Amino acid sequence: MNNPLSSVYLRFLELSRALSENGDHPLSANEKTLLDAVALAWHSGRPMSVRQAIALDHLGSPATLHKRLAVLRNSGYVQEIAVEGDRRTKLLGPTQKALDFFSKYGEAIRLQQI
Repeated sequence: MNNPLSSVYLRFLELSRALSENGDHPLSANEKTLLDAVALAWHSGRPMSVRQAIALDHLGSPATLHKRLAVLRNSGYVQEIAVEGDRRTKLLGPTQKALDFFSKYGEAIRLQQI
């Protein structure tokens, strides 16, 4: 049974894996998943806070997520955005480096006509 939509998704996964294996980014699969979550929230117009990111228990413990956020910040993929009037809350958003990273995937998908 060959479902066209599942074939499209499986082609996307193959392409994603090939780009990751041949890419120059140092992110683990878990770090990339966290980056994806941060970027999707930002893209939807509802950037997540550091507190919300650390509470994503399906991605790891708070301590683990804190370390992964530090890796993403130190690698230049995620930036903290200050909230005016609230010094305790920091929102997360992708940096230009992260957007360029996603752009590579988008271009590869476009070229593959997925």
